[in-house]
Amino acid sequence: MKRFIKYYALEIYTVLALSFIVATAVIGNLSTVQKLVVVDALLFVLHEWEEGHYPGGFIKLISGLVGIRVDEDMSRASRIPAGILLLTLSIVPFVFDTTPLIIVAVATFGFIECFVHTMGIRLFRMKRFYTPGMVTAWLEFVVSVMMIAYLAMYNIAYWYDYVFGPLLMIVCFGLLQKTMTLMVGIRYSDMPKMIRTQWTRCD
Repeated sequence: MKRFIKYYALEIYTVLALSFIVATAVIGNLSTVQKLVVVDALLFVLHEWEEGHYPGGFIKLISGLVGIRVDEDMSRASRIPAGILLLTLSIVPFVFDTTPLIIVAVATFGFIECFVHTMGIRLFRMKRFYTPGMVTAWLEFVVSVMMIAYLAMYNIAYWYDYVFGPLLMIVCFGLLQKTMTLMVGIRYSDMPKMIRTQWTRCD
């Protein structure tokens, strides 16, 4: 069972996420925030597939950047923590759609994804203006802007929501990255040094 979950982590996440989306359609009468969250949930699924399969290759770019080799099994297993986080970012804000702190946190995730994939063009020294996952990352960015605009337009969020929401997401995103690096046998704190070493070799 463990091997099955590790190997088909992305497919399992996809089924769970799409089931959530279908369930929201059955519920109906959604708030504006809930509708945006559902759109985000769909984009999360598409983003994972764009990163991993169509066209895929984002994990290979990361592993090449730090100079390690990640096999197919480990690459697939890395989708477990990612899937857990993405399901959390779909279900929690849907349930707590009137809690600005959570909405700001989710919006921040879209900003981070867009930043990472866009900056990755230079970081990975891509020959074209694209990294696997960038298209859906930019769509997530658009939804994030709409979330923040909605909160601002109706004065729903307070200053502390805009301060602690991003901090909450940065912590969650950091824990995700740390978990994924530990899965491949390296310490997250060693990442900057490994990246500098690889860049020096490529120069």
